[in-house]
Amino acid sequence: LIQEYFLVTCTVRDIIRRYRKNHSNWNAFAEKNAIQLNDTHPAMAVAELMRYFMDETDLPWEKAWDITTRTFGYTNHTLLPEALERWSVSLMEKVLPRHLQIIYEINSRFLQQVTLRWPNDLPRMQKMSLIEEGDHRQVRMANLAIVGSHSVNGVSALHSELLKEFVIPEFAEMMPEKMNNKTNGITHRRWLLVCNPGLSNLITSRIGNGWIKEFDQLKKLEPFAADQAFRDEFIAVKRQNKERLGALIQDLVGEWVDPASLFDVQIKRLHEYKRQLLNAMHIIALYQRIKDDPNAEITPRTFIFGAKAAPSYYLAKLIIKLINALSRAINSDVDVADRIKVIFMPDYSVSLAEVIIPAADLSEQISTAGKEASGTGNMKLSLNGALTIGTWDGANVEIAEEVGMDNIFIFGHKTHELQALKEHYNPWDYYHADAELRRVIDAIRDNDFVPEEGPVFMDLYRTLMEHGDTYFHLADFRSYMQCQARVSEVYRDPQEWARQAVLNVARMSKFSSDRTIREYADDIWQLRKLHVKLPEGSAADNFGPE
Repeated sequence: LIQEYFLVTCTVRDIIRRYRKNHSNWNAFAEKNAIQLNDTHPAMAVAELMRYFMDETDLPWEKAWDITTRTFGYTNHTLLPEALERWSVSLMEKVLPRHLQIIYEINSRFLQQVTLRWPNDLPRMQKMSLIEEGDHRQVRMANLAIVGSHSVNGVSALHSELLKEFVIPEFAEMMPEKMNNKTNGITHRRWLLVCNPGLSNLITSRIGNGWIKEFDQLKKLEPFAADQAFRDEFIAVKRQNKERLGALIQDLVGEWVDPASLFDVQIKRLHEYKRQLLNAMHIIALYQRIKDDPNAEITPRTFIFGAKAAPSYYLAKLIIKLINALSRAINSDVDVADRIKVIFMPDYSVSLAEVIIPAADLSEQISTAGKEASGTGNMKLSLNGALTIGTWDGANVEIAEEVGMDNIFIFGHKTHELQALKEHYNPWDYYHADAELRRVIDAIRDNDFVPEEGPVFMDLYRTLMEHGDTYFHLADFRSYMQCQARVSEVYRDPQEWARQAVLNVARMSKFSSDRTIREYADDIWQLRKLHVKLPEGSAADNFGPE
């Protein structure tokens, strides 16, 4: 809390210092300054700006509050209630007593507005209050951010709708004019031009380098998906990137991987909702098929994971241990004969991602529907010519709309289907109905991979089978397996795979951060464009892949 307040007060004070250099009153403050709250972590800035106006100027409350709410915008980045910050009232009384007084006043005035509109609706007031009552009273920072801002946005079209429907429905009903969406974007100059020079140069050789500044020009690449000569060059670039990653894997992990195999990649934070465990369950099923029949026809795959778990996240660390146990068992098994390899990259980082992403064939975006706000790894991988296997979740929805349903692999239950299923969901029903699934779950329970370590994965088994399988691994398992079979079938036709991959690259222009930032600037910050004339022959004027 002290760290957050330190960053907030330094920022707010610096903004005020700059403003006062050229202004003698506060009338233009909101026009000259826009403060975007990036999730709930800096939400104390609302109370801090009000504290400054109340304690260090002569502004009345109403004027100060009007300026404050016109200055702030709030971007929500998560649908997980536990990720919305709460601070205990007792802690705030000790650390920031003046700010707590101001939050109480904001809350009192706000709840008066709620009461005027919905008299005697106590449950609504309890949900919308900035203070969560109970044995341990807490300040709800998300509610403070919403009430103190003129704009509230999610980061993908689906996320913004689910936010209004499930997370803050009362606020969405009361102040619909605040609610909007700003789909995340990625900087294509980092995640294509810099990290994948082979593909960047290939693109430029066909459509020129205008796409580097104006990403919409990438759409000019689309006709080349039907050009076999271009597809052959595209396949060659991907092969070079896979060989580069293979050399890195050899250095870091000590494993040889076949660059001709399908590079199946899941790189992201380790969290149960992102379902690295479902990926592992697919691997276990393939492994068991090979053990049953060493001559079974399996499309060769290299499964590549990159992830870090939060320090105290026990189950996430247990999933990492399971993946590494699979790696040791499978990579050394002569029956498998390099048809599948499992690689867990150590110390995952952006630098590793810049090598992994250009080499990926398949992008795993398999979160439980309704849990992923957006995702940006999905955008980076698709932009670099990986096909996506994913649920109808986050920005996967918009990626599917852009690239076409024929060029993406979608599986699993949708959000509203899971909402309905939750009422009567019993993982044991799926366990008993699917022999292959049952065998996978039993293998996790019994630790068939490193049996000398004993039943170390029992807590994963209990999470799935005894604690309700919160993230619906069993419900989506069969659909996932069937979708992965379709992936294998398409990959066996290199030209068809390349055609779909090129279309993914060509149709990703929506997901540039240039577009995202432009929407923030136009719709939330109300910034006017400035046209800058560059000197002829300047570096910016000639910016290109070389």
